[in-house]
Amino acid sequence: MHVKVLGEFEVLRSGVRVTPAAPKLRRVFALLAVEANRAVHTDQLIEELWDDRPPLSAVTTLQTYIYQLRKHLNWSEAATGDAGGTGVKVTLRTTPGGYMLTLPDDALDAVEFEKLAALGREQLMAGNFERASLVLRQALDLWTSRAFGAVSPGPLLHAHMVRLEELRKLALGHRLEADLQLGRHIDLIGELTTLVAQQPTHEGFQAKLMLGLYRAGRRAEALQAYQRARTALAAELGLEPSAELRRLHQAMLTADPCLDAPADATGTMVVTAAHQQPNQLPLETDHLVGREEALEAVRRTLTDTGRRPTSVVALAVGPPGSGKSVFAVHAAHRVREAYPDGVLFARLQRDDGSLVPTDEVLADFLRALGLSRALRGASAQEMQAAFRTWTAQRRLLVVLDDVVETHQLDALLPGTGSAMIASSRRLLSHPAMVITTRTAPLADEICRCLLSDVLGDERLQADLAGLGELVKLSGGLPLALRAAASLLQRRPHWPISKLLHLADGDVRRIPPAGRDAPRIADSVGRSFRLLSSAEQAAFRLVAASTASGVSVAGAAALLGVDESEAELLLEDLVEFQLAEAEDIGGMFLYSIRGPFRTVASSLTHRPEDAACAAPPDDTARVLPTLELARAAARSA
Repeated sequence: MHVKVLGEFEVLRSGVRVTPAAPKLRRVFALLAVEANRAVHTDQLIEELWDDRPPLSAVTTLQTYIYQLRKHLNWSEAATGDAGGTGVKVTLRTTPGGYMLTLPDDALDAVEFEKLAALGREQLMAGNFERASLVLRQALDLWTSRAFGAVSPGPLLHAHMVRLEELRKLALGHRLEADLQLGRHIDLIGELTTLVAQQPTHEGFQAKLMLGLYRAGRRAEALQAYQRARTALAAELGLEPSAELRRLHQAMLTADPCLDAPADATGTMVVTAAHQQPNQLPLETDHLVGREEALEAVRRTLTDTGRRPTSVVALAVGPPGSGKSVFAVHAAHRVREAYPDGVLFARLQRDDGSLVPTDEVLADFLRALGLSRALRGASAQEMQAAFRTWTAQRRLLVVLDDVVETHQLDALLPGTGSAMIASSRRLLSHPAMVITTRTAPLADEICRCLLSDVLGDERLQADLAGLGELVKLSGGLPLALRAAASLLQRRPHWPISKLLHLADGDVRRIPPAGRDAPRIADSVGRSFRLLSSAEQAAFRLVAASTASGVSVAGAAALLGVDESEAELLLEDLVEFQLAEAEDIGGMFLYSIRGPFRTVASSLTHRPEDAACAAPPDDTARVLPTLELARAAARSA
């Protein structure tokens, strides 16, 4: 038996997946696994399952879960199994006051990780940097996503999760230190830039990025990195940089020789499939609900060994807040093992809606792959050629978030044999696309499942009317649902109706799920800023006019344009996923989801477009509603 907790929770027996499907069974088994060979008291298991609100039947229910686990794994109380031929018997025994899962050390990936991480640290302290780097990479490669994956943790599992994540950061810091000692500063810049963007207040990563830039001859950028670190620390924590970071900054200002790379360092590193494969893939932080079939379809498509020998693209497209970016990351984790030469990740649209130049992204990719020499004086076309040449005989996965134009795909498409997963807020067409997933807003029942996964069935059942109103308010958008669920989770004494009263029909009044979590208004705003001034005006006017839909004729009257132009504007809104089209008896009816209509009123045009934004003078025109359109279609 082999148990994986450093990523998606999995239980394998003789290579066959036997992971329990029921959420609470997974949680019980996960806790027993990380506490393997130690007795877990009944009270601890009850706390894990129900926190401080256990039902009266908690002990009996727990006994039922243990029985179901044994039945699922074909174990009896006395039955045992052999873990991978090690001779150590796998048992799930009842102990005085609790239960104990017996596993050999090599049956749990977390134990293997901690052993390798400790060995890597010893080698680093001993000055064996090459060995330290290799061992620490082996340790970190055991991680595929966040600890325990989609298992919803109780207080004890959460403590284990935090501990393992901290050990992972520590091992990563040691590996980066070993690589810096080996003179691999140029090759680390791309990875460190990503880490700093994800964790701007981690001073250890900030210091290593500054040192890497400095040693690469980019002292101005190193000093700018310090200023960004100082700003992030002040904004998020109200702190000044640590004494160590300030000393590093001062040493850079004075060009202190102690900062120079070791004399015997080569300054670069050859990247091969057998050594140092970049992994820029973000961790899986959200449990996807209602997308399993689509994820499996992407997995089959991108891991099919008989697929055509060309680069392929899997696209996830959906409206703002529909979870397309999260879907792309989850899909990448599903197929990652099929691409042993690494995973590159980039976001192509900034928060202000502007596009990140593809040559900047390509340069970061080349650095991450150890091809820094290809950057010296190279044009964008030469960098593309170097990228495709390197990837042509390898299997690399490129993940792009927020693709807006097909030319971005062209510029960043890897060579033959590799693949790309992209998310987009716009419908796109490209010859390399082999599968497109529409992350449509969730059906009502799936919305309830998502909320239940966070809040529990009992809390939802206590306010069914409020539940229905919350689902309606969210428009089926996972981003809005997760924000609501997060707030209710932090306010366990609130009924759902309390949150609805706070929102008062405006989804913008629900705070985001976390400090860095996106807001629905920001996501809609990024799509809005991609529109032309005429499209922006059409979006705002249609959103303000009706909740039920508009025909082409109605839109022409509202916008003061002819029907052909109105149809083009409406279809553009559909292309950018800000409107939906419904065929009513051969006539299309265009509508905008509730959350988008709410946000639309706060979106402003660019100053130079103000003249185009004014509505027509005839404000008394009545827009045809869904019912009128359907009646017209029936009588036609």
